[in-house]
Parts: sequence; structure tokens; C-alpha cells
Amino acid sequence: MDTEADLETILLGPVLPDRACGECTACCTVLTVDTPEFKKLAGTPCVHLSARGCGIHAERPRICRTWFCAWRRVASMPDAARPDRSGLLVSLNFVQQPQNCFEGVSITVRALNGADAIEKGMAAAVLDSVCDQLVPVWFSDGSRKMLMHPENDVARLVLSGDPAPAHLHDEVAAWRERYGVFASNG
Repeated sequence: MDTEADLETILLGPVLPDRACGECTACCTVLTVDTPEFKKLAGTPCVHLSARGCGIHAERPRICRTWFCAWRRVASMPDAARPDRSGLLVSLNFVQQPQNCFEGVSITVRALNGADAIEKGMAAAVLDSVCDQLVPVWFSDGSRKMLMHPENDVARLVLSGDPAPAHLHDEVAAWRERYGVFASNG
């Protein structure tokens, strides 16, 4: 757990002192929690969630005391992107058995049920704020997930190992170097 927390700070930044959860409890319903201390299925409200927030806030499990969504960490994310206001929950995601190098550690932007974040342009603003480094970014609408960063041409070249055309060479090489999956072929 400490390794994941450290990686969150490295990739997303420290928790910003001027951003607080306030009345937002999106993570208490949307996320899966699977720790020895506490377990909860995705999409299921936490048993401790009440109309006033966490019913055991002072004694909440360690994962709930130490986990923060990306809105609490990424300064370039708009203030209006707080999950309960924007309809988007952004977090660093860890997949133990990834299907490819873009799934192991990535940022996931989840559209909350009934949210109009795409129509109102908030999804684009949030994606712009997190697609600025060599960290894969996925967007999920609840039924499927789509790789948003790197772009499709770059992702295909990174995964295939094919030589990159001149205009994509540096970007593909940077992704390959970061993930150590393929030698530079182009």
C-alpha cells in the first residue's frame, strides 16, 4: 500500500492543501476497496456512508484516510472538476494482471452514472489536465473503457514494436523507454 501511495504522489502530486472533499462522497460508492482491513464492491455504497457523509470518519479504515482522488492532487485540474460537481472521478489505477503496458499503472477518468460531463465539456477539460505526461489515461463510461492517452497511432506503434514514422518517432520512443517493453526500432 505504501508503494501505491508513493506512486500516486510521484505521478499525480501531493494532496493540495486548498482542496477538500467537502460533501463529495463519490469514491465511497464508485470504487472497489479490497484491503485486509476493509472490502467494498465497485458501484456499491460503503456500509458506513450516511446522508451526512462517512459515519465513522474519525475511525475510518487506513485506505480511506490515505487515498485521494486526482482532483485533490492535480493542480491543473479545474476547481469545478470535484467529482460530485463534475460527474467525473479521476484516480490512479493499478491492475495486477494487465493486458498490455498501458493498463498496469494508469489514470482512469470515470464518468459517474447520470453525469453530463461530456456534454458540458468538463470531460475534455479534465482529460486535458491529466494527459500531459507519460502516464496512460483511460476514460470509462461504466460500460467500456477507452485509451485516451497516448493517442491511438502512438499506442499501436508502442505495442506492435513497428518502426515509427518521423513525426511520431520521439513520442513513441519516449513511451517505449518509459515502459521498457520494446527496444527503439525506429
